[in-house]
Amino acid sequence: MIRPPARPAPTGTVYFSLLGPLTAVRDGRPLPLGPRKQRLVLATLLARPNTPVPVDVLTDAVWPDDPPRTARKNLQVYVSAARALLGSTGDDGRDRVVHGCGGYRLTIDEGELDTLRFRSLARAGRAAGERGDLRTAARLLREALDLWEGPPLNDLRDSTGVAEEAERLEARCLTVYEDWAETEIELGRAAVTVDGLRDLVERHPLRERLRVAWMNSLHQSGRQAEALAVYDDYRQLLARELGLEPSPAMASLYRAMLGRGRTARPAAAGREAAHGTALPAAPRDFTGRREELRELLALLGSPDERVVVVSGPAGSGKSALALRAAHLLGDGFPDGRFHVQVRREDGSARTPAEVLGELGWLCGERAPGGSGVPAESAVTAASAVPTDSAVPADATVPAVSQGAGDAWQRWLSLHRALIVLDDVPDEAFVRGLLPRSGPSSVVLTARGQLAGLAPVHRIALGALADGEALELLAKLIGPGRLRTDPAAALRIVRACGALPLAVGVGGMRLAVLRHLPLAEYADRLGDPSAALDELVAGDISVRLRMASGWQDLSADDRRALGRLAGPAQEGGFTLDGAMEALGCGERAAIRTVESLIDAGAVTSPAGEVTAHAALYEVPRLLCLYARERETG
Repeated sequence: MIRPPARPAPTGTVYFSLLGPLTAVRDGRPLPLGPRKQRLVLATLLARPNTPVPVDVLTDAVWPDDPPRTARKNLQVYVSAARALLGSTGDDGRDRVVHGCGGYRLTIDEGELDTLRFRSLARAGRAAGERGDLRTAARLLREALDLWEGPPLNDLRDSTGVAEEAERLEARCLTVYEDWAETEIELGRAAVTVDGLRDLVERHPLRERLRVAWMNSLHQSGRQAEALAVYDDYRQLLARELGLEPSPAMASLYRAMLGRGRTARPAAAGREAAHGTALPAAPRDFTGRREELRELLALLGSPDERVVVVSGPAGSGKSALALRAAHLLGDGFPDGRFHVQVRREDGSARTPAEVLGELGWLCGERAPGGSGVPAESAVTAASAVPTDSAVPADATVPAVSQGAGDAWQRWLSLHRALIVLDDVPDEAFVRGLLPRSGPSSVVLTARGQLAGLAPVHRIALGALADGEALELLAKLIGPGRLRTDPAAALRIVRACGALPLAVGVGGMRLAVLRHLPLAEYADRLGDPSAALDELVAGDISVRLRMASGWQDLSADDRRALGRLAGPAQEGGFTLDGAMEALGCGERAAIRTVESLIDAGAVTSPAGEVTAHAALYEVPRLLCLYARERETG
């Protein structure tokens, strides 16, 4: 069923819905949206309304594997169909979809698109809650939720690009549902929330804020035993899956419920919960890293740690670890958790002004009317930089403007939020974005060590242990198939360097090639000349990830890495081996090796050891890529 917009649009206007299957109606009548590829283009444009969508993004949404030579011409046809469906805008009759330097931009109003109306109602509801008008807040948030028909774009999620947009939309809907439920509980109307919260917890079992709201709703409804069981189930799930305990806030609520009667519900539940979340979906195949995850959660829960750097070679799972922690820390950051990708899809770095502009928009959207949110000034600073400009690794990166930087620091000083800045190229990029004071925390993921930042806490990721890598492979190909030839499975993960990315790609490839014996695939990966060709699954290529890391290195480091990655250095190299491969003296070799360690291209022992006794290593897949570059 398609619900009409809350603000009626003029007769003849097309109303689009993304919060469910992609649909369109005009004057109450459903409209045909054409073949699947045409609908994918339309969905991608609608998911980013009033914003340029690069042609590459549209291409990936429609042809994720191998675009035809006619892809751009076909896109033009699909966009023309969208123009015909949308009609013109304004008195001058301009097209609703225009092409510019940043891509295709679709112009659409709130009364024509459910996601825009949803966002407007959610903002108004949160603003009412901040004013203390809880009844109005509950009503407006409920109106927003009435637009949510089910999993967004559920008919097009087989496209990776559309699925990512759909996950973001669903995360927003879940956050608004949590806001609404907490407001109703605070009003003493918990009974209306119980069933919906139960259904959502079943679909999102690790989302703690939903669990807390469900506990409260059951407890206030007089169902104390069920409320306590919710906590026990969650505690066992966390222990089994992650080796963790529920947050201190949730444990405190549980103890309060044990000792009191029906009246024990949290004060100001809606104010203490997170105002917003802008995180990609938690990685479903996250495996291992239990100690690192426990350490990261402890650091971010400490009042003394504001910045944590998660570093490691390309493909070591830095982003997955940071996102896993961010999803588990909702109650610890009441002013939101936000994720920003620092690089574009082609691997080039955005500018700090662009990143700050996105942060300002994210924080401003979820704190309507709040003072000090730098959305306007940050976006103004970012607007001077073309959004499709590439920033070379050795270029001087434009700094954040003084006004935008000061506004961002004021916001950080007044709020407790968690910011994940993913794939940071260097220290200079993020210095102006890190909190100088206040309770907010930032997680930086980077291939290099970002040694110029202080004081920060660092977590370095290497390869997975054999058992963890096999566990990840089993999740993708099935434990039964792995048990058919465990020795070959072990050869596969070791040939992948036990890096999560490579093991994941190999597992996805095997999941498709069900006829392929594990031993045969292990033989292919064991061949140095063919391994990178085998580690491709759809649009995910290990070679491309290695290439991105290679481009980050300086010209001198590339030359040195090419020599250190030679066959003579297999199994690791000592300082004497580096001196021989590089053809230089001891001091120059030490400087070169340490520069490559800092860049994340060489691994070193975890404990203290003299330079001459240390065994250094180039990760296997980066080693193979470096050899390709040397011989190519």
